[in-house]
Amino acid sequence: MTTHRDTPALHGALILSFLLAACGGSTSTPGNDGGSGAVLTSTNPSDNGSGIPINIKIAATFSTAMDPTTINTSTFTLQQGAAAVSGLVTYSGLTATFTPSSNLAASTAFTATVSTGAKDLAGNALAAPFTWNFVTGTTGPGPGLEPMVTSTNPASNGIGVTLNTAITATFNAAMDPTTVTASTFTVQQGSVAVPGAVIYSGSTATFTPTSNLAAAGNFTATISTGVKDLAGNAIASPYSWSFTTGTTTATGPAPVSLGTAGNFVVLAKAGISTVPSSALTGDIGVSPAASTYLTGFSESVDKTNIFSTSLQVNGKIYAATYAKPTPANLTAAISDMQGAYTDAAGRPTPNHLELGTGNIGGLTLAPGLYKWTSTVTIPTNVTIAGGANDVWIFQTSGDLTMSASKMVTLSGGAQAKNI
Repeated sequence: MTTHRDTPALHGALILSFLLAACGGSTSTPGNDGGSGAVLTSTNPSDNGSGIPINIKIAATFSTAMDPTTINTSTFTLQQGAAAVSGLVTYSGLTATFTPSSNLAASTAFTATVSTGAKDLAGNALAAPFTWNFVTGTTGPGPGLEPMVTSTNPASNGIGVTLNTAITATFNAAMDPTTVTASTFTVQQGSVAVPGAVIYSGSTATFTPTSNLAAAGNFTATISTGVKDLAGNAIASPYSWSFTTGTTTATGPAPVSLGTAGNFVVLAKAGISTVPSSALTGDIGVSPAASTYLTGFSESVDKTNIFSTSLQVNGKIYAATYAKPTPANLTAAISDMQGAYTDAAGRPTPNHLELGTGNIGGLTLAPGLYKWTSTVTIPTNVTIAGGANDVWIFQTSGDLTMSASKMVTLSGGAQAKNI
């Protein structure tokens, strides 16, 4: 049994689960009201980007699944001044992509717009048109700019992997979702292909097997060079990794992939504040908000201007206004975070509805999906009990309030990353 009192890693997991499930309005992207309906969570290129390759594909990622019939050349447009740029619009996963009919003009300003004609599957439209600008460079991408896989789940050479796992690969750049398919992301047991479905969201591709994997089996996952980024760059060579399954399945909901958001113990869009002397272990980040929205940390900016440090953070602090590559990395992480929120918030049929009428103090929580339509309070200690691969998802439309000096205890091998 592991007991955590004010443990930063656990608090980070709780922030990325409890708070994400309650933050739909407070984390909206500027240009949307954050109310019911779709919100744009990220774009590529980012707003005011410069030196953009002239063969770029323009992408907009939403917070929820959209009605594909409303994502077209009438609702997703690109202009060079007052002149419309011709192109093709596609939609996959949560991302709409505008592919220009030919290379864009060099050293030129462009404006992309997603109109209120874009609607989610419930018929909710964007609250207002969403517009962003960028300036092209003089050429297409040069050598050495190929995208790459930065992390996988299961990890390479992982053992004891649960039989109902989903296999994921996270990239260092926004990828063209039309190139991430069951043909370019494959899983095999020996020479036998494993059937499954592939989706792409944020910067993460996910392969979900049609049925549980075989027990004690050796598997190899491969990302082929058919996978390309939005500038048309393919990965330099096929990327493969292997893992071995155990004999058990994970209990509770399927895992929620955090993608590159999992690199942060705290990640926010509007700002992060602290009361000295708090302590956090791990990196924290804020985007698109500027570093001025980090309050109470008394941070010192590194000479590279890529990150800052603080006596209260055993890690690095990142903000959208720091030097490259921090802004792009944060954009990807925020997109992954929003994708994780959308996934977790959209899970249906909870195992526990209104448990304790919102007061979970003193309870032992088994793996599962929990949902409340009110504020959740933790006035006394709570235990989260389950195995190392079990999953807990907490959905609440209100706040999470934890009384001072209380503990969340993980027992049975439960891990904070699965909460």
